[in-house]
Amino acid sequence: MGEEFFRDPVFRAATAEEAALVARSVGGPPGVLVAFEGDVGGGAPMTGLIAAGRLEIETGVVFRYWREPLGPGERRAHWVRPPEGWSG
Repeated sequence: MGEEFFRDPVFRAATAEEAALVARSVGGPPGVLVAFEGDVGGGAPMTGLIAAGRLEIETGVVFRYWREPLGPGERRAHWVRPPEGWSG
C-alpha cells in the first residue's frame, strides 16, 4: 500500500455527520475531533479526521533542518539529525 501525502491543511470543526461516523467507528464520541482539508496535488482537496482522547498544543518555532543554537521557544522537528561529524 502506498503512502499518502498532503500539504497546506485547513482545519475546521467536524460536521455532525463526521462526528456520528467517528462515534460509530470507535464506540462513542472521542474527547477531541478535528476535521481538515488538505491539498494532495490534484483536483479536489482530501478530507481527513483526527480523533483523540485529548489534545495538547505546543507553540513555538519548529525548524525542519539542523540549526544551532536554538533560542527560547525553538526546536527541531523530530526527524532532523545533526550533520555528519557534528560534535556539539
